[in-house]
Amino acid sequence: MQAGNPYRGLPDRAVWRQCVGGRSIETIFPVDDRTRAIERGARVATAGSCFAQRIAANLVRLGLEHLDHEPGPSFVPHEERRGLGYGVYSARYGNVYTAAQLVQLVERAFGIFEPREPVWTKTGGLFVDPFRPGIHVSGFVSVAECLEDRRQHLAAVRTVLEAADVFVFTLGLTEAWRSREDGAVFPACPGSGLGGVFDAARHEFVDFTVRDVVASMDRFLELVRTRRPGLRVILTVSPVPLIATFTDRHVLTATTGSKAVLRVACDEIRRRHANVDYFPAYEIVTAGGPEWAFAPDRRTVEPRAVAHVMDCFAAQFGLAVLPPLEAGAPAPTPVSARRIVCDEDEVLAAMVLDRGES
Repeated sequence: MQAGNPYRGLPDRAVWRQCVGGRSIETIFPVDDRTRAIERGARVATAGSCFAQRIAANLVRLGLEHLDHEPGPSFVPHEERRGLGYGVYSARYGNVYTAAQLVQLVERAFGIFEPREPVWTKTGGLFVDPFRPGIHVSGFVSVAECLEDRRQHLAAVRTVLEAADVFVFTLGLTEAWRSREDGAVFPACPGSGLGGVFDAARHEFVDFTVRDVVASMDRFLELVRTRRPGLRVILTVSPVPLIATFTDRHVLTATTGSKAVLRVACDEIRRRHANVDYFPAYEIVTAGGPEWAFAPDRRTVEPRAVAHVMDCFAAQFGLAVLPPLEAGAPAPTPVSARRIVCDEDEVLAAMVLDRGES
């Protein structure tokens, strides 16, 4: 390059040929080396879409304390508790797919917002929480039981937000369904397999824009600042594609558009808030290509991809991967073997039945 060229002397991380071109994906670390380190032992809360479970499950091996204020009854086996939504995230909120869903969760926990649609019914006279329909798929036996469980849950959410040093949120979707009556946003469409009855007069589809996502996250950050002024927020975007789209686009195109909206929103939020960092989980997985990153369904992220994501997380935030357990120490359930708790699995099962597929 000519002297005086502003690109002269750029660091390797800024030049594709130097840090990406011709390299195997395991040697590519697309992280911001100027990010402030996270202190070992920091209390980390997690929330987000299904992929967020992968991040949550790996935090302990990086020397961080993953907060869990709804671990579930100790007499229930661990995997059964996970199937009921306990121990998956820092509280039993299930998957939080959109920024709008996140901000309403906090508003409900702080007593600012009370949805007009308190419960959904299921076949057999059982009930589910419309905002956590996947945490108890079989259903609660009464409305009172469902509401009491929610009361305890929202108290746990408040505790999480007041105790956390770091909050990691994985944005997953822009498409959602919400109430026409009060704007309440649901994690799944009513009547799509997790309970409730769809009513076009009461429910509407929405595809959130960059402006919508940024506004929701601005509101979230404003709310938590009142309870936890020093909270640090790390945003990621899930690499997992949409299971289906309600737009008029092909699902592949809709997925790309949705992820682009979320990715742009993350940049905007990061520019506006000094306490927000971005971690490129989406870029790391997709850069490896579908054969490396995904199972044959092209949605399930392979364990090797998750492992590299967490290696990059450790590199970006100044964390060293802990050594293996000493001989004789009890081994935790391998992260790659843990079942991902996903509302979309139930939605997909309902879609298969509706379409008469096998």
